[in-house]
Amino acid sequence: MLTQVAILLSALLFGGMVLYSFGFASFLFSALPAEVAGPLLRRAFPHFYIFVILCALGAAALTVGLDTTSSLILGLIAVTALLARQLLMPAINAATDTGNRARFSILHTGSVLVTLAHIAGSAAVIVRLS
Repeated sequence: MLTQVAILLSALLFGGMVLYSFGFASFLFSALPAEVAGPLLRRAFPHFYIFVILCALGAAALTVGLDTTSSLILGLIAVTALLARQLLMPAINAATDTGNRARFSILHTGSVLVTLAHIAGSAAVIVRLS
């Protein structure tokens, strides 16, 4: 039973990250002017990271006795999402606010790579547990 719940929570994590990253964010910029979409996305990101942190921590807790590797992957996702929320996101916002496009580009690319790693990690957990 714990394995199935861990798989479902990992799938929720995977699906939520994919939908937010490739669906919601893309949709906002295609449906709204950039000067509206940008601030709206900025307001949504803290909630996205809380979702990732909580799902990853919950799934990590459920997998501790089932699969140590999966638990470590999920724990790493939670920790790096916390770091992204508390450090990377404010730095990206500051670069945007000051008009520092070069710094924004580097930091944004970093955040995209972190999210892609989270997606890959959660996919690996789903495969390992299935």
